[in-house]
Amino acid sequence: YTQGGYGAFGAGYSMIDDMDAFVVSGRAAWIVGHSLAIGVAGSGFINDIHYNPVLDDDVNLNGGYGGILVEPIIFPKAPVHLAFPITAGAGGIAYTRISYNGDPWEYGTAFVEDTEAFLFFEPGVEMELNVLKFFRLALGMSYRMTTNIELYDTNPDVLNGITTSLTFKFGKF
Repeated sequence: YTQGGYGAFGAGYSMIDDMDAFVVSGRAAWIVGHSLAIGVAGSGFINDIHYNPVLDDDVNLNGGYGGILVEPIIFPKAPVHLAFPITAGAGGIAYTRISYNGDPWEYGTAFVEDTEAFLFFEPGVEMELNVLKFFRLALGMSYRMTTNIELYDTNPDVLNGITTSLTFKFGKF
């Protein structure tokens, strides 16, 4: 059997707390027999800043999560093929207030109002394109599920939802 590995980084879009959110990610995996990757993955997120009338300030949610990655790869030698990344682990989220000290054109000062840890499970599907022998481009979609989030002014399922992503993978496939 053959083995290899890859490192990857990506960017994605999600809805978090009914607001647009930017998600960045990274992965490192060992590939066994061209068709199964096992490794670690992590993501960070931040949603749009929006006004909260109770705090009389702008707020947003941000945080990150990471854990174990298992990724079956179907027809890995075909120019275009499918991969099914599944990640599970733990993370943290912060409810952050941004104060502008009277001038909205200056950079604000961020204050963390509340934080919470959570467990997550995120299955996904990616369409991969073999661009070069050592480079793959993946267009993906995943669904993030978490334990209930007990955070100020936030729904318990605030992080549950779909993420679409573009991932750049470099390695020996």
